Amino acid sequence: MSSGIAAIATPAEIAKYEPVIGLEVHVQLNTHTKIFCGCPVGFGAPPNTNVCPVCLGLPGALPVLNRKAVEMAIQAALALHCRVNPFSRFARKNYFYPDLPKGYQISQYDQPLAEHGHLEILVGGVAKRIGVTRVHMEDDAGKSIHDGFKDSDRYTYVDLNRSGTPLIEIVSEPDMRGPDEVYEYLSELKQVMQYVGVSECDMEKGQLRCDANVSVRLKGVEEFGTKAEVKNLNSFRFAKMAVDYEISRQVAVLESGGKIEQETRSYNVATGETVGMRSKEDAHDYRYFPEPDLAPLRIGEEWLVRLRDAMPELPADKRRRFIESYGLREYDVQVLTAARGVSDYFEKAAAVAGDARTAANWVIGDLLGALQGADVSASPVAAGELGELVRLIAKGEISGKMAKEIFAKMFASGESAQSIIEREGLRQISDTDSLAKIVDEVIAKSAKQVEQYKSGKTGVLGYLVGQVMKATQGQANPAVVNDLLKAKLS
Repeated sequence: MSSGIAAIATPAEIAKYEPVIGLEVHVQLNTHTKIFCGCPVGFGAPPNTNVCPVCLGLPGALPVLNRKAVEMAIQAALALHCRVNPFSRFARKNYFYPDLPKGYQISQYDQPLAEHGHLEILVGGVAKRIGVTRVHMEDDAGKSIHDGFKDSDRYTYVDLNRSGTPLIEIVSEPDMRGPDEVYEYLSELKQVMQYVGVSECDMEKGQLRCDANVSVRLKGVEEFGTKAEVKNLNSFRFAKMAVDYEISRQVAVLESGGKIEQETRSYNVATGETVGMRSKEDAHDYRYFPEPDLAPLRIGEEWLVRLRDAMPELPADKRRRFIESYGLREYDVQVLTAARGVSDYFEKAAAVAGDARTAANWVIGDLLGALQGADVSASPVAAGELGELVRLIAKGEISGKMAKEIFAKMFASGESAQSIIEREGLRQISDTDSLAKIVDEVIAKSAKQVEQYKSGKTGVLGYLVGQVMKATQGQANPAVVNDLLKAKLS
């Protein structure tokens, strides 16, 4: 275990060192059944009900590999620009936890599914490539639930519903150099997995979990320092905080003349500190050996091509295309591509509207504001209907103000813009003959303002336009009204 030397370093001491960080991220695959049996995968089921002899680890029960899980793992690897190996093998990783009924985890060791990929992140507006060492498949353990203390005794319950849930482990290269890069990497990774559809990545349900390997070295030194692994970080914010603390702790140990021990640590959310758990295991501690009950996995070229052809556009590619094709601002693109559903909605709306920038403003401001954090699939306003509303503004049939009122009614009722316009007579008045009479009446009633305008106070024109709008209950076309007033007052 590590030295008990003070855990906090000064900013000046930290500035002398360079952090070196790699992440191991476990992602739960979005299959309906478990990886080696037919038990359903579902969150919230009564404890120990989604189980069978295979995921309970009963003697004689044999695993059968889930083809859909393999396909999702391959697509995740392709999304990370990995080389998918034509031959990979499952292995037994032996360790003993109360929630691991077999006494081993079925994983992959020296022959993983995929290797040598990368993920690009933005650091201070500058692109940085983080290497991905490998992507491999494995089954999840169960869940231990600690019940605190009762009559001085601590109770731990085991729920094996999660046992056998299909996972991929994504192991990065030690390419990150600070907590901000960790946060950006996790955010981009989550977005990519969601876009491809291989996982919902709901961290509250344990569908994405992260271990961070952290070391420090003096700036200019090439050799890596001794790393500590911080386990089971279940939010991006906590991952960033844990890495930040661990960097400070290691620097303080070294600056005080101590030595960093290779160990596994946990992050205490309440104290904001990492705490030593056990000495870090090496591969030989797990006594890996090939899984005797599963044949090697062979990925044929035809299968691989079919899966590659079915891949959706990835977030980074979509962001670039939105900027280049639609001329959108960087901020707008980030919002529109944060979720695949929103980006798809925007493109459908823009196609109908014929004006991508205005459609983007309506999606970002009005639609997402009305949804209040709900998924875009819950919108009662279809993408084509929003696009039609924007198109009607451009055609001059309704004003922007009228469109706001119409949209609110569309969102409340699910009706189309045209239905609401026809029923409530909300169409904008652009006929010059009809408006000319109203303009004449306003001029006749506004002698003082007319005199002010003719004496050079042109700002009073806004008052006159407002009077016309009031007389038409907001339905007059402001541009036409402006032109008519100027013509009659000149």
